[in-house]
Amino acid sequence: MILHHRFDGPPDAPVVVLGPSLGTTLDLWEPQLPALTRTWRALRYDLPGHGGSPAASGPTRDLTVDDLADGVLALLDRAGLESVSYAGVSLGGAVGTTLALRAPDRVASLVLCCTSARFGTAESWHERAALVRAEGTKPLAEVTRRRWFTAGFPHAERYLDMLRDADPEGYAACCDALAIFDVRDRLGEVRAPALVIAGAEDPATPPAHAEVLAGGIPDAELLVVPRAAHLATAERPDVVNDAITRHLTTRWRTA
Repeated sequence: MILHHRFDGPPDAPVVVLGPSLGTTLDLWEPQLPALTRTWRALRYDLPGHGGSPAASGPTRDLTVDDLADGVLALLDRAGLESVSYAGVSLGGAVGTTLALRAPDRVASLVLCCTSARFGTAESWHERAALVRAEGTKPLAEVTRRRWFTAGFPHAERYLDMLRDADPEGYAACCDALAIFDVRDRLGEVRAPALVIAGAEDPATPPAHAEVLAGGIPDAELLVVPRAAHLATAERPDVVNDAITRHLTTRWRTA
């Protein structure tokens, strides 16, 4: 799996990998780049079938979050990066948790934003995958608007266009991966210093999901962002940027 990716920031700075949510591209992280790239080199990537990453060739129904984590590890290997920080939203956060479990020596610090150790039921994800395979991603736009943003967010269309443009098979394969993702009984194995961020009004991964993560990961911090839904990075970049930069800087220095 070769994931489309991009580096931004000083070439000699420590690297933070930025993982996107299902239905978005690496551009999800643009509101964070000015703050992060002052002192960090940001490595953003696209999920299969999103942005510049092609959908996996051949049958994709067996795609797992472990496979996505391996794809990120392949990027680190190609770039010669032994240790990085990682921040991810939703599915991107699940990839980060998986990386921290599978390759603990490669993840120096971890930010899990609007994500979960277990996303709903397998049946709901398989149903969504079947819908997208049959009709594409456009029918999801309006219900997704209500999941991703609080009412009146003025820039919603920019992010919903990322969803509308996603390759149906790539999106559906990621749904199938989420259907079987469950690390609730392994959170105690995460050794990377972790910050867990939740949107106070997130219906997709409510604060209760963040509490499970923060309660299970040793010494994890928890931040609940007011007036934010699932894409808190887009809705409240002021709060999120401050929290991420503070956590990454502190944890990298003490790693």
